[in-house]
Amino acid sequence: MNTPRLTSAFLVASVATFAAGQATVPASARPTQTPVLLAISSTAESSSLPDDPAFTVRSAAQAAPASGHVPLEDQPHPKPTLLLLPANFLSDGGHILTAPVYLRTGDLKWLVPLAGASAAAFATDTTTARDVVSHNSGFNNTAVNASNVLVGGFIAAPAALFVFGHLKNDEHAREAGFLGGEAMVDAAVVGEVVKLVSFRERPLVDNSRGNFFIGSTGANSSFVSEHSIIAWSSAAVLAAEYPTWWKQVGIYTLASGLSLTRVLGQQHFPSDVLIGSATGWLIGHYVFRAHHHWHPTT
Repeated sequence: MNTPRLTSAFLVASVATFAAGQATVPASARPTQTPVLLAISSTAESSSLPDDPAFTVRSAAQAAPASGHVPLEDQPHPKPTLLLLPANFLSDGGHILTAPVYLRTGDLKWLVPLAGASAAAFATDTTTARDVVSHNSGFNNTAVNASNVLVGGFIAAPAALFVFGHLKNDEHAREAGFLGGEAMVDAAVVGEVVKLVSFRERPLVDNSRGNFFIGSTGANSSFVSEHSIIAWSSAAVLAAEYPTWWKQVGIYTLASGLSLTRVLGQQHFPSDVLIGSATGWLIGHYVFRAHHHWHPTT
């Protein structure tokens, strides 16, 4: 067995489980709230929107099945504030670290396709980078510049929404910006940790072999794509906050374009951007489900 490939597979399984598997974790298994969280939770509304905005808003008590497990998105969440941000970061990190504990049979519908696509990407990384992607420096630089512009947009969008929401007293825009920023910070931390563990060579090094655990790569490790993990974490929150189909198509098209340009720019292998994108989306989706508070008045 190839140890780097097993390590990557474990990462995929852990992060996918972390996002998808939090839906029905018993309340007793979740971290205990701090006094600040409890105080705010007691005054917060006891309902939140499920993923489909067409559904009627349900309270956590109404949503709880007979087993006592409450879906994460149906649990009451306090309004996101800067005061709660440190606690949110600790909670998010704890769920990432303990994700494998909550592995369920139902997660196979996410894990199997993702693991299969990742295995295919790993198997063809070298061929793609060496023989398929153009080595024209002008083309590569254009792709890199495009990816930098796109990631800048995904970083700027939540910041702009937060400022707009604060100035205009628009709670929805404010929350979208706040959670988008939180998701990107979570994603950036995960990305840096994985880079420092994997030490993978970049496509332009060593004839595109993409070897792992090469100490000379340092923080410049190719695995995973930092651009992709950050952009997709932001995209997941924005698409969840603004779930109309044309907005989601636009958001995910731009995120996909960013991931593609990282490969076309010879900055990353396909597996780097695939797993980076999937990890970013799962982190963003989790942050939305775990901390989403705003809902329209009826």
